[in-house]
Amino acid sequence: MVRARRRAAGLTLAILLVACRHDVDVGTPLPGVPPFDAALVAKLAAARRAGESPHTRHLRPDGTPLYTNRLALESSPYLRQHAHNPVDWHPWGDEAFETARRLERPVLLSVGYSTCHWCHVMEEESFEDEEIARYLNEHYVAIKVDREERPDVDSLYMTAVQTMSGSGGWPMTVWLTPERQPFYGGTYFPPRDGERGARAGFLTLLKKLRDAFDRDPLRVADAAADVAERVRQSLGPTPSTALPSASVLHAAARGAASRFDAANGGVAGAPKFPSGLPIRFLLRYHRRTGDEQALRMATLTLERMAAGGMHDQVGGGFHRYATDARWLVPHFEKMLYDNALLALAYLEAYQATRRDDFADVVRDILAYVARDMTAPDGGFYAATDADSPGPDGRPDEGRFFTWTPAEVEAAVGADAAPLVTAYYGVTPQGNFHGRTILAAAGGPLPSDARRALLAARSRRPPPARDEKIVAAWNGLMISAYARAALTLGDDAYAMHAARAADFLLARRDRDGRLPRAVKDGRGGSPGYLEDYAFVGAGLLDLHEATGSERWLEAAIALDGVLSHHFEDRDGGGFFRTADDGEALLAREKPGTDGAEPSGNSVAVMNLLRLSELTGDEHYRERAERALAAFGDALGHAPAGVGEMLLSLDFALDTPKEIVIVTADERATAEPLLRAVREIFAPNRVLVVHADGQDTARLVPLLEDKVAQGGKPTAYVCERRHCELPTTDPAVLAGQLRKVMPLP
Repeated sequence: MVRARRRAAGLTLAILLVACRHDVDVGTPLPGVPPFDAALVAKLAAARRAGESPHTRHLRPDGTPLYTNRLALESSPYLRQHAHNPVDWHPWGDEAFETARRLERPVLLSVGYSTCHWCHVMEEESFEDEEIARYLNEHYVAIKVDREERPDVDSLYMTAVQTMSGSGGWPMTVWLTPERQPFYGGTYFPPRDGERGARAGFLTLLKKLRDAFDRDPLRVADAAADVAERVRQSLGPTPSTALPSASVLHAAARGAASRFDAANGGVAGAPKFPSGLPIRFLLRYHRRTGDEQALRMATLTLERMAAGGMHDQVGGGFHRYATDARWLVPHFEKMLYDNALLALAYLEAYQATRRDDFADVVRDILAYVARDMTAPDGGFYAATDADSPGPDGRPDEGRFFTWTPAEVEAAVGADAAPLVTAYYGVTPQGNFHGRTILAAAGGPLPSDARRALLAARSRRPPPARDEKIVAAWNGLMISAYARAALTLGDDAYAMHAARAADFLLARRDRDGRLPRAVKDGRGGSPGYLEDYAFVGAGLLDLHEATGSERWLEAAIALDGVLSHHFEDRDGGGFFRTADDGEALLAREKPGTDGAEPSGNSVAVMNLLRLSELTGDEHYRERAERALAAFGDALGHAPAGVGEMLLSLDFALDTPKEIVIVTADERATAEPLLRAVREIFAPNRVLVVHADGQDTARLVPLLEDKVAQGGKPTAYVCERRHCELPTTDPAVLAGQLRKVMPLP
């Protein structure tokens, strides 16, 4: 037994000694950092992934990375991108701040995401620079955060940066005290003085701020405490007001008109973000007021976006935003949430206008997502990068998406090339670094040309793909697929939505709580408000698209988690983080929309829909308390809460409760469903019920409603008062066209 123990001990020691040999395992000690202890080295060695290319220029002759830091232990693609920087990165957590307190050092917090172009630039210029890394390692504790996995940390410190500097963005760079309070911050910083026109570069700032931290610690602490207090006031609960009135909607429409770019659509100026103009609100405003300008603003914006370079003319889907006023030159990353939200906007515009080109854009987006952004088990990937390898192997922004005339000719053939280059505006001089971003310049396009271009492009080295599956963004795409299934009459879309929904629901814990994201089968931090709200909305859309009660049951269950752990029962609305989550400087109650809608905006709409479906007025009361909590923002800055305008419009309308009852399977309801598809009636709920289903226990509205004479029968109700039932699609269409004008 003793000999066995000795042999085991000897074997363990041998393994650790081998693990500590830097030429075998985890690299040279980081600049200015003592060698890691044996336990950490062993963990880093075990965390290596076969086939994962090191994202660094510091390589040995055999191609293995020279340096490895703690981020190699993380699942986030963004954090793993930095795992071979010479910086001694820590993930966010108590250990990093305890180290900062013990060493009496400030913290350098860097926040970004894996497909962020300028994050890559700052990494290459500063975090890969051994001189800068050495100074950071010797004088700071450095923390990396993936904003997509920790939206709470990102939002908190973005508010601090905006408070201190008046602007924000990514990469976000913040100097903190060991108590997590911010005392200086900004976004991208060039590495050294004079570079990119900067008076003070990143290295100079690191030295000056460390000097201030050492020389005048009380002043730094006071400044940090002041910023922290302003952040708390900015993000904390707001006092409730009365339920906002229709005047808010009129003011929002006037505000949109005052900012509108009449030539190019969207908000005047550049850059142009697809979320800049509240398109879905303008469609609703036109519906209830007849305001033709509102409809024109929405449709012109959608036309120009679809024709521009921000729309991937070959592969489908949309890039992040346009850097110019004409929607031509994008930042080339593609985000799942942008494409989901744009699919919903184009779907509603199709319903409102019956324009087939808008429906085609929806199909285009969803085909791209199915082809390039869907995991084998049904979830949707997060994003793809702006950069792809150029001819020299180095990252080259937009290379994958741009063309030369010779490349077009090689793809489509000499006969078709003149038409294709004319249609897409491809010229020898190009419009982007000597190459051409494709835009729909007009004219005929050979029918097979796009397919040929896509086949040729697929042979190029593609941009990196962030394969984490974010619950909130999947919820948005579930909504897009489910609504497309209903609106376009294609059940295949519902299957995509259902697979993603099943993927997420299967990863709830025993208390029914969602993870924020899943990567390589591992769930990350607990879900946030937007995860529950967006997934809940997707489940409600799936219920309407399929008639299956299990999706409604799951939506009700997720709302139960929100009610228990996230709701502000005194002030109304919802906090971003759960009551048992990590305590940060402030517990935010987000109302403002960004590139994504606010979780509160979507949660309110879910409550209003649940109230109509279940007849439970408690849902509506909670929704109205939330709207009242954000009454000040709605009244004074409606442009910042565009998604909540949809909820307010719903609350101020008399929503239609549409019930279609069939004697057998759902397919027999198709003539009546066609009428539902063809009418833009956004403020409604829909239940398709086959006799014998058990849905009535969840939806009391179904009671006493039958398929008359065995024929599919539609009932259109408002506040439980129903019009005469009908089996005639034309009569149903007439009932759905009735609109309560906006006061």
